[in-house]
Amino acid sequence: DFPDCETVRLEQNYRSSGNILKAANALIDHNMGRLGKKLWTDDSEGEKLHLYAAFNELDEARYIAGRIKQWVDSGNMRSDIAILYRSNAQSRVFESTFNENGIPYRVYGGQRFFERAEIKDALAYLRLSVNPADDASFERIVNHPPRGIGERTVEMLRQIARAEQRSMWEVAAEAVGSGEFTARASGAIGRFIELVKQMNEESNGLPLSERVEAVISLSNLKDHFLTKEKGEQGQGRVDNLSELITAAHGYVHVQSDEMPDMDELSSFLAHAALEAGDGQGDVGDDCIQMMTLHSAKGLEFPMVFLSGLEEGLFPHQMSVDEPGRLEEERRLCYVGITRAEQQLVISYAEQRQLHGQTRFNPPSRFLRELPEELVEEIRPKVQTYQTSYRSAKSYQAKPQRPAQRKGTSTESGFQIGQLVSHAKFGEGVITSAEGSGTHARVEVNFQSAGLKWLVLAYANLEKV
Repeated sequence: DFPDCETVRLEQNYRSSGNILKAANALIDHNMGRLGKKLWTDDSEGEKLHLYAAFNELDEARYIAGRIKQWVDSGNMRSDIAILYRSNAQSRVFESTFNENGIPYRVYGGQRFFERAEIKDALAYLRLSVNPADDASFERIVNHPPRGIGERTVEMLRQIARAEQRSMWEVAAEAVGSGEFTARASGAIGRFIELVKQMNEESNGLPLSERVEAVISLSNLKDHFLTKEKGEQGQGRVDNLSELITAAHGYVHVQSDEMPDMDELSSFLAHAALEAGDGQGDVGDDCIQMMTLHSAKGLEFPMVFLSGLEEGLFPHQMSVDEPGRLEEERRLCYVGITRAEQQLVISYAEQRQLHGQTRFNPPSRFLRELPEELVEEIRPKVQTYQTSYRSAKSYQAKPQRPAQRKGTSTESGFQIGQLVSHAKFGEGVITSAEGSGTHARVEVNFQSAGLKWLVLAYANLEKV
């Protein structure tokens, strides 16, 4: 309709240094649907991108905390720093590390880990299993997920409990079959009482993380959120619930003189309450800005930490087999890189406890797409094996065999880092393992098919 029109590309960037823009351009060039837009700047080349190869997620968070201290000690503002991550569940380790080190922070566009609704739900189930007299927890979960106990029934329980100075749990337990409530309400209350009792019976005596996992599983919260909130939002809540299991796994119970008889679960619940207390920075405070990559669009910061650059995490596992979704993940990484004005620190972990599992994912393919001359790699003093950014660049050409970690062999004799062959997918490297017996499975990063989870009883894997 407009034959004389022309396209004007706004390519000059007034925010980021030259090296940051070169890296971003090189990355996004791998997307097929680009119009050839190339960002440039009149500013200096600036510093190279720093890439930190962490041993695990704790090492990653502690390294970043150390870099933050250096930045602040040099006279800079904390509010000039942003920490970006692909999954909301990744924030927990940063929050814990910053609390330990007295680093004020703010979760931009969201809530801190222990303040999120799904975490409060799970903790309420745990608290009620420990202390049935906890009325606040009772009210939160008595009909969540929905089980046919309406607000009118809850109000009746509340009024009777107040009048008789008893807990709502006691009143509810006695109300079953008493005739005070409708048959439907009485039946629903009875099933809830039995559910909480089952949680206590089946989880009592288990290690802390297994106890938390059992209660979350019996609560049916994960299925509820996946059904109620479709797509990535529902999955994000499920990931947070799994991350609560990881938090329990890494929690170290220390007996205190004030409460010498406190058991491990009660201590963990007290810790969670403290983590959810006051301390989040307000808008305008000089504090670290933490956010997901989706929340970072349109923002800019002098210093940016882009964390968790691992296959299966970023790019997300759900995108690796779909070219369109993979290109969207790459655009998201491009957004993360171009949020930085002066310094960009990218990190990945060789071993990560996330979503309730230990993962041994290789570095993200996006790292292979960054020009080596723009990246300065930093590695911790102690590592379990060497899967460096440099060696990762050649992975697609031929699967590499990292040195094996101690204590990571499966019951079937396979080991993390072992090169294996599959009749359909070809050769690959085992990157993770879980389960036992007939449920034992391994995750393999195949040369041609990417990451696949395989049940060992049926996969017929062969050692190469």
